[in-house]
Amino acid sequence: MSDWVHLQATCGEQLTQLHHFSMVKQQPGGNVPFAITVKEFATPPPGQRLRFYAEADKSVNQKTAPFVPCGWGSSIFSALGDCVRMIREFPYEGEKVAEKDAAS
Repeated sequence: MSDWVHLQATCGEQLTQLHHFSMVKQQPGGNVPFAITVKEFATPPPGQRLRFYAEADKSVNQKTAPFVPCGWGSSIFSALGDCVRMIREFPYEGEKVAEKDAAS
């Protein structure tokens, strides 16, 4: 455990170190870059037992049931791994176009 976690005075402060990663999803329509941020909490947030949370910068599966790939874990490796697996598993179909923009 790093020294920085001892700077947190109370759990409510949710002191967090950020780790940044990027990957390129290769698919037939073209390559899509993803930025992934892993939050390393000094202590797990309320309601969680895990200290690491990874989240991508954009959603996938937009045409069916859009969601943002993410993952929790007891290490950077496990949280990042869950997020990367979701990016690989589901297609990136572009962001939805607003109704009014489509009509113009």
